[in-house]
Amino acid sequence: MSLSDLPILYSFRRCPYAMRARLAIAASGVSCQLREVVLRDKPEALRLASPKATVPVLVLPDGKVIDESLDIMRWALAIRDPKQYLQPEQGDAQQMLALIAANDGPFKRHLDCYKYPDRHTEDEQFTDAASFSALHRAQASELLMGLNARIEQQGYLMGQRPCLADLAIAPFVRQFAQVDRAWFDAQAWTALSSWLLDFQSSPLFLSIMDKYPAWTPESEVVRFPAVRPCT
Repeated sequence: MSLSDLPILYSFRRCPYAMRARLAIAASGVSCQLREVVLRDKPEALRLASPKATVPVLVLPDGKVIDESLDIMRWALAIRDPKQYLQPEQGDAQQMLALIAANDGPFKRHLDCYKYPDRHTEDEQFTDAASFSALHRAQASELLMGLNARIEQQGYLMGQRPCLADLAIAPFVRQFAQVDRAWFDAQAWTALSSWLLDFQSSPLFLSIMDKYPAWTPESEVVRFPAVRPCT
């Protein structure tokens, strides 16, 4: 298959949703064309592929569009899953998806309010930005303590090896930690901190964080993953 016939992945390097899509694609070894998007100047091709115009978006050679990050993860790993990410060591797929849903729902809401309090002034709990941010940091922290307990007991979120939930959730914990890294590192979630550090230093994560120029219709095709699959 030529480069131009590969699936097209619209991505943004720092977006946690796009990160987890790239993680699954890199882990599977499925090749695609990577198109780096500048969110303030989204290309028309992205808007035509998905009216939501949010990343990630995967356009398959047959024209089918997958524009939810978790669906992209499951698509890639259904093709090839050498580390059995879709099969958690403990629990089942439904429990794994429920854990991801808690991240994508309540935790992501608290993360956004913590990181960007001024964007949520319509919230009935809003008083001032600092208090609002602190409130949601505390509520997000309760959820993180639940993850810490899991990791402390098992090593990963659902057993002694990583699964889809680890790949799907870690980018959001990373984003939370980076809001105030000194504060995060001072908290009593030692297992969670070690899990996050291991994730951030893993060959898989490092392989998906290369920097690319913003895509234009005149850009050369960027093959992703660029090297051998990282697992």
